[in-house]
Order: sequence, then structure tokens, then C-alpha cells
Amino acid sequence: MGSASQNTSATRKERIEEMRRAEQARERRNRFLVITGSVVAVTALVAGGVFVVKSQSKDDDGADAKSSSSSSSGKFTTGADGVRTWKGKLGRTHVAKRVKYPTEPPVGGDHNQVWMNCDGDVYTKAIDNMNAVHSLEHGAVWVTYNRKAAKADVEALAAKVEKTPYTLMSPDDDQADPIMLTAWGHQRTVTSANDANVAKFFEKFVQGAQTPEPGAACTGGLSQ
Repeated sequence: MGSASQNTSATRKERIEEMRRAEQARERRNRFLVITGSVVAVTALVAGGVFVVKSQSKDDDGADAKSSSSSSSGKFTTGADGVRTWKGKLGRTHVAKRVKYPTEPPVGGDHNQVWMNCDGDVYTKAIDNMNAVHSLEHGAVWVTYNRKAAKADVEALAAKVEKTPYTLMSPDDDQADPIMLTAWGHQRTVTSANDANVAKFFEKFVQGAQTPEPGAACTGGLSQ
């Protein structure tokens, strides 16, 4: 049994590394086109006076800019393993308007078109849920903690994240429990960095079967 588990783990790591290399190759091929397209887009915006229109729109539609919309409906069901699974709708539309998520941290839903970098990225400040949800869509596991988490646990979890592709970590003082692990449609609380459920969650959900967009980029996005 041990040998089979090790082989499965090794195969999984090789697959993730292969996707990581392919992603980096795509970024090198597309970098010039992205930069060129951005320059053209900005030039067009300036020429068309969009900045003036945008300013006026903020004055006219201030209520809309501050409003929220929910892209998710349903509820959690908790399995025997302690993992909470979302049963219901999780939107996947790219939106600019703020999204009100029914859980904290969110486990999916409509989100910003730019993802948070999640190639073992550890953020020391809170990140925008809308960007983090996009990372979940790409198959990342998101580790979050609040002020009640022990410093030693935060440091140990950061070390684990830093060496694991398709993961990210950030503080979240709005969450109920000291340490939480989140993937698309799945979430659980763990007691400490040494909790055996940390490794189990990573093994199952990093680029796991729940991933809406397997192999999608975890670099080239937003970073603090």
C-alpha cells in the first residue's frame, strides 16, 4: 500500500511540474503579444476619451459601483473526513462588479478576470477574494489564517505552500476559524500545521478532480 501511494504521489508531482513547464512556455510565447495588445488598448482608451466617461460614470452610477451580487447559491455538506463540500451553484463568470460570496473564504463563484499568483505564493496581507477565487478555478489550494492562528503554525504552513505549486496563502481576519484550507467547492478547518488533514487536503485538491480549469496558469497574474 505504501509503495502504491508513493508512486501515485510521484506521478501527481510529475504531472504538476509538466503543466508548470508548459505554462511557462506559453507565457514566453505570448508575452510580446500581451504587451503589444496592452499598449494598443491603452492608446485607444486615451484617444476615445474613455477616462472622462469613466469618471462621469462613477458619479452617475455610484450605487452600482458599491453594490454586490451573489454568484453562488446552495449550502455546505460535511463529509466524514471533515471536508465541507458546496452543494449548489458556483458561478464562473468574469465580472468587474463586487461579488458578495456566501462563505468566508469563498469556495467559488463569479470572480475577477485576473487571478492571484498561486505558484507557492505566500501573501502577508489580505488579498481580494475575487482574485483568489480565480486561482481556485485554476486548481489552487488556498491556505488562510486569522489573528488566532499560532505564529509557529503560520510559519510552518508558509514553508509548505512555498514548495507546492498551485497553492497560495494569505491572512483573512474575517474567517471564523484560525486556519482554513480552501479549494474550488471544498473547504475545511485544521487544528494546526501538524494536522494530518493538511497533507490530505493538499494531496486531494491541488489540481484535483474538482478543478474547473486544470492546467491553467498560476503565474502571470496579480501579486502583492
